[in-house]
Amino acid sequence: MSVMVVTGTGTGVGKTMTTAALAAVAVAGGWSVAVLKPAQTGVGPDEPGDVHEVVRLAGDLVTGAELARFPEPLAPATAARRAGAAPVRPTEVAEAAAKLSAAHDLVLVEGAGGLLVRFDDEGGTLADVAALLRCPVLVVARAGLGTLNDAALTAEVLRGREVPCAGVLVGEWPHRPGPAEVCNLDDLPVAAGAPLLGVLPQGVGGLAPEEFRAAAGRWLGPELGGVWDARAFRAAQGA
Repeated sequence: MSVMVVTGTGTGVGKTMTTAALAAVAVAGGWSVAVLKPAQTGVGPDEPGDVHEVVRLAGDLVTGAELARFPEPLAPATAARRAGAAPVRPTEVAEAAAKLSAAHDLVLVEGAGGLLVRFDDEGGTLADVAALLRCPVLVVARAGLGTLNDAALTAEVLRGREVPCAGVLVGEWPHRPGPAEVCNLDDLPVAAGAPLLGVLPQGVGGLAPEEFRAAAGRWLGPELGGVWDARAFRAAQGA
């Protein structure tokens, strides 16, 4: 039984697709998997959120769980306050993840935005959740300019909390990468102080679920249960 936190260097970097790929590969390997979204923002009570998307792509064998959802697409603490609702606390997230881990081989906790986005007005964050769980964190990063600073800052926070960084993964690799993206294949691991563990192609959320599941292992490195090869990918991109 294990828990992994999936965070991003910001919003819209590919955390949900990464979580779905991790879940799909684990299920294909015979693992029981749960996905926990502590705070879902920007969706109504009956609208599909990130957990729904993960289960749709990775398969119904994945257990999905949300702790709270708020209608406005804002940081969880702000969205909760404006909705007049109770916020999610890091201790609640850690307790829910631990409970799920008792019944599943792998629990994936997908954050909202970046590592230090606030869950509550007291300043609780996903970094606090990872510290409470003492579990590794996978950092999903953008491919292009600006990503090195974001990755380095995220990794610095994890080191300060004595939380292990499992690695960094590019959440959306463009169809036509430029020099910045190609160079970042070498520079991202240096910035994060952790290995590059995979690359998700742009637009994978548009694949049919069967296609997504069949391809997911090709996007993730062996450390994450896949067959993606960093050296071969770099060579193919001209890095």
